[in-house]
Amino acid sequence: MIRNLSLMILLLTMLACNSSETTNEESKSQDTPEEQSPQKIPRYALVIHGGAGTIQKELMSEEKETAILKALNAALTVGETVLKNGGTSMDAVEATIMVLEDTPYFNAGKGAVFTNEGKNELDASFMDGRTQNSGAVAGVTNIKNPIRAARAVLEKSDHVMLAREGAEIFAKEQGLEIVDPEYFYTERRWEALQKAKQQELGSILSENPIDYKFGTVGCAALDQFGNLAAGTSTGGMTNKRYARIGDSPVIGAGTYANNNTCAVSSTGHGEYFIRYVVAHDISAMMEYGNKPFQEAADLVINKKLKEAGGNGGIIGVDKYGNVAMPFNTAGMYRGYVKPDERVVKIYKE
Repeated sequence: MIRNLSLMILLLTMLACNSSETTNEESKSQDTPEEQSPQKIPRYALVIHGGAGTIQKELMSEEKETAILKALNAALTVGETVLKNGGTSMDAVEATIMVLEDTPYFNAGKGAVFTNEGKNELDASFMDGRTQNSGAVAGVTNIKNPIRAARAVLEKSDHVMLAREGAEIFAKEQGLEIVDPEYFYTERRWEALQKAKQQELGSILSENPIDYKFGTVGCAALDQFGNLAAGTSTGGMTNKRYARIGDSPVIGAGTYANNNTCAVSSTGHGEYFIRYVVAHDISAMMEYGNKPFQEAADLVINKKLKEAGGNGGIIGVDKYGNVAMPFNTAGMYRGYVKPDERVVKIYKE
């Protein structure tokens, strides 16, 4: 009897163990995709954009397309070199965006658009995913590389956003390169302002120019230390008035980075990106809703934002090195690089 009882206890114990293992396996299958299938995180990942909008191949000259692709590749190379050599995501983002700011093809830095008053007013923001510290400048007119000023605010001030003359004084005190506002003049942007004014007066009947674009540049990066960072820089909107500021310098709208989730830079109709706090919303869906990065980004850009009437897109990278580049416009200048992998695109495919 005792022997039979011992055998019964042993059998029940074995059944309990098997049941526990089955329960654990079932539980694992309900985890987030990242936990369910652990990924090999790349040593680094860097992703960029140069603006979204009505970017169509039939409206683009071969010469311009070649120049833009060359500029995007040059920016990726600079950022990748920083990361390959053991640099931080912060350094990579700053160096990459400076290349884009110095390129007249994008609406940032040298290629900035004009306000109604005929000025170039620049905005930029920067965020460190490790510390959640951030910095931004808005409405500056003489800082050659606004992204450097945004990082300086992040690292060397007690504030998050500085604007106009105050931001310019701060940048000068930090030893950043100050230029004559004439540096930002380009004939193409000046002509775009004149066209916008004619349209406003009714001389041009179409609501928007055929090649209407939301010009901004941005970068997000993951470094070998597992730290994320993101930055965004822009010249704003052609013909803007009243010191208008869009989403690019607004943390959570134009830029967001969090080591627990992702790093994001936005491009599009800024008012909508501010209202829907687009960059942070993607991170929140990941953190609180356990959504994968691509799913969260698609939901915000191609559903929430689009249904609200907002146009644009984002680029970003998550903590696992996954890249997302969704947009709801005809095209977006974009690209990314990882070890042994590089992609650069313009049009919707």
